[in-house]
Amino acid sequence: MNRLFAPLLAASLLFSPLSAAPRKPSRAEQANAELKGQLLAHITELASDAYEGREPGTNGEAMTLRYLGKQWFDIGLESGTNDPGNPWFAPVTIVGREPDGSRAQFMRKGRRIILPANATLVLTSGKRGLVENAPILFVGDGKVVPPRAELAGRVALLLDGEEDGTSERQNALLKGGASAVLTVLDGDRSMDNVAGHRQRMGYFLAGEELGGDIEGFVTAAAFDKLLVGSGQTLVSLQKSADQPNFVARPLDLTVSLEATTRETRIKTHNVIGKIPGRHPELGAVLLVAHWDHFGRCVAPPAEDQICNGAVDNASGLAVLTEVARRLAKGPGMERDVYFLATTGEELGLLGAEAFAQDPPIPLGHIVAAFNIDTVAIGPAGQPIAIVGKGMTPLDAQIAAVAKAQKKKLVQDDKANAYVRRQDGWALLQHDVPAVMVSSSWGDIARVDAFMESDYHRPSDQVKPGLELGGAADDVLFLVALTRWFADPRKVPSRIAQ
Repeated sequence: MNRLFAPLLAASLLFSPLSAAPRKPSRAEQANAELKGQLLAHITELASDAYEGREPGTNGEAMTLRYLGKQWFDIGLESGTNDPGNPWFAPVTIVGREPDGSRAQFMRKGRRIILPANATLVLTSGKRGLVENAPILFVGDGKVVPPRAELAGRVALLLDGEEDGTSERQNALLKGGASAVLTVLDGDRSMDNVAGHRQRMGYFLAGEELGGDIEGFVTAAAFDKLLVGSGQTLVSLQKSADQPNFVARPLDLTVSLEATTRETRIKTHNVIGKIPGRHPELGAVLLVAHWDHFGRCVAPPAEDQICNGAVDNASGLAVLTEVARRLAKGPGMERDVYFLATTGEELGLLGAEAFAQDPPIPLGHIVAAFNIDTVAIGPAGQPIAIVGKGMTPLDAQIAAVAKAQKKKLVQDDKANAYVRRQDGWALLQHDVPAVMVSSSWGDIARVDAFMESDYHRPSDQVKPGLELGGAADDVLFLVALTRWFADPRKVPSRIAQ
């Protein structure tokens, strides 16, 4: 370069647009950055190893409850339990039952037929289930349930065939009056498959009717041995069941089935806060997110043993808390707004079920419930999806809020594939209009990818690149959504209908 021009070039660069000071972020950008920082702070705390995976009944639960209680109190929420004896924290007792004993004994004309010990498996949901010397009724694939008069006092013998739908058919036969259901594993499933899947701890709410229903399984080879001397085989029974005029028929066999379980009791809690409205008699809006996860989910000597649950569902708790902050700081609302952090979601939506069984207000007063789960997935700007689309009267009002907020709604119902796997489903079973509304669920492929990677694994933890754009969008939209549904001029009360 010519030395004469070098100083002139350097001077010109000092005043060029390329060297101008960085643009100052707008207020909206600053607010968004602050919101993401708040969300990240909550997730980082709740998903830290110190909380040991937020398992119900552990020190991780105690830490979680203290954190949420302090955050919500400092924001300005009041206790929402409406129970002076249990402010903020509503007790929930969960019962875990694990299979302990299994016995199956078959007889023909008073003579016992001996089978190998690993050829049968008998399970019950209660402490003990017992059926003695019951006749066996062959029901084929069980897709047609025989009349109660035929099932009563008998054990229904069911062909497994295709595994899909077997559980539903078993339940239908039990509900139809069968004393027990005995399933022949004549399809692809082995006894090891069934034992691996079914011999796990099952969880219930204390006080629920735990049944005592009996479900038994027998291998195809063992069942063929039971038929020796009867003039029948498993193949001949399968062929008869395939006939269009098939009807259930008794077999020349009786069976005694017995199963027992071991019991574990977990004392845990839902967290409930509220923002009182000016006219609580006009109903309430409910916002929900589950706080629990799996605790130490991997056995030693694995290096990482904790399922931290950063996305599922520390992110939902973060969104719930920041929605509460913005609603508490804003203008007062006509209706009460309740905030519910549930326990036992991962054990079968049990905290939500406990809330529905013993609610702080009549369930009919809840105008709308919005669940928040697994929301740190999608980037900002995605369209909003409704998990539970078409299942409540809320869709039209949600669409009105989306229009007012200039947000796009997902038009298909692909997200409904997950509707039974979140707390809103438990509330729906009690006729509470509950949905999950989230832009993070606006791209179901992203949700599916998370489910196939970090979901319920130790890798679901805070790490570089954690996506909070959609979660921040959800906070702002849920604030608008809650204010809309808290306004009786926009949304009539269910009580008045």
